[in-house]
Amino acid sequence: MRDDFRLDMLRSVMAGMPQLSKPVGSGLTRMVKKLVQVPGFRNSSLAPAAIKAKSAVSAFEKSPAFTGLVLAAWLELHPELGAKMHALLEMRGWKVLPLDADRTKMPGFMIQWPQEDEFEILHAAFREANPDMEVSDDDLGLMAVWISGRLPYEHVEKAALFREEAGE
Repeated sequence: MRDDFRLDMLRSVMAGMPQLSKPVGSGLTRMVKKLVQVPGFRNSSLAPAAIKAKSAVSAFEKSPAFTGLVLAAWLELHPELGAKMHALLEMRGWKVLPLDADRTKMPGFMIQWPQEDEFEILHAAFREANPDMEVSDDDLGLMAVWISGRLPYEHVEKAALFREEAGE
């Protein structure tokens, strides 16, 4: 994730905290108090969103639990994008958890990514299916990663990947 995009995403999550569901919002507030140090604030969760976001970068990079909760909050703040990306991945034959699954409970990301679905291909397919939806490539990529639970580290054939995971 590029540094500027990470900061923008953190800003949007911190600014959107009042709109989050109670479990995600209160969990994020607790983690901000515990992990984020904002100069001049004893309680970091009370700092302005932009300042809190800048101070949250370190926690986002170092704490898997904080990262997961931030991404769950980000999904909550972008429900239409999440639903459309989930539908796209399923349509393309991906095996993904239900959209409402608690991805923060997952132990991490799988490192195998279908080689037939590079980001550029997914972006083009998303834009073709949703021509009226304005969304950045960064947002599309992050949503694909979060919904799929996969990082594009090791590229493998899609059919073999999902057949292997299904235990066939």
